[in-house]
Amino acid sequence: MHSKDIKLKYRPEIDGLRAIAVLPVIFYHAGFEVFKGGYVGVDVFFVISGFLITTIIIQDLENNQFKFIKFYERRARRILPALIFMTLVSLIIGYFVLTPYYYKDLFQTALSSSIFLSNFLLYLKSGYFSAISELKPLLHTWSLSVEEQFYILFPLLLFFSKKKLLYLILLFILSVVFAEIILNYDKDANFYLLPSRAFELLAGSIASFFVYNKKFKLKNSITIIGLFIIIFSIFFFDEKTPLPGLYSLIPVTGTVLLLLYSIIFN
Repeated sequence: MHSKDIKLKYRPEIDGLRAIAVLPVIFYHAGFEVFKGGYVGVDVFFVISGFLITTIIIQDLENNQFKFIKFYERRARRILPALIFMTLVSLIIGYFVLTPYYYKDLFQTALSSSIFLSNFLLYLKSGYFSAISELKPLLHTWSLSVEEQFYILFPLLLFFSKKKLLYLILLFILSVVFAEIILNYDKDANFYLLPSRAFELLAGSIASFFVYNKKFKLKNSITIIGLFIIIFSIFFFDEKTPLPGLYSLIPVTGTVLLLLYSIIFN
């Protein structure tokens, strides 16, 4: 590939997608029954994250500016301040409002999230949809752990591989197949662990490559379709919907369509 500057300017559409990702999750946990599938906001967020990170890496690689230390330093500066602040506030407030049992649980989650392993801890201790999970203030850190585990290996693939897009597509397919298989054996592992979630991040990564090449055109109606697909998932999925897996491709596809349109046509 030849050198191009694909650095993204500020896109209000992506901020809107972030809102679509975060708000349904909040409403779901707040107990609004109409948002019974609000947890798919995590799927949307993973796609956005994969898209943005891949765009940054592609630009650095094409301009011969990519350095692993710089990449991880940038991730640390972006993630750690907010994570540390949120964790400290949770521990302080939790000390006064939680029983010793739940405070111990909070401390364990805080410790595991600090090394981006809270998804493993939460998998071993409780399921996402169990009643006790509602008493875990740091429950949401599992998705951050999945992201950071992905970004440990992902830059290596892009840096050393000559057929980047081909390998991304193959890994995407393998992850979807893996999720569908393990769904029948361990639903909690399927929900919390990276192998079953990688395809959502990879979907955003693949979309980033298509944006780079700009080899196709979409109609304005695609944005409406993409948004409808996501909204459909939020309001019609529920706790019994087998996710992640083939059903996840519904909100993932909607997010990809919105990302492709908002970048290509603006």
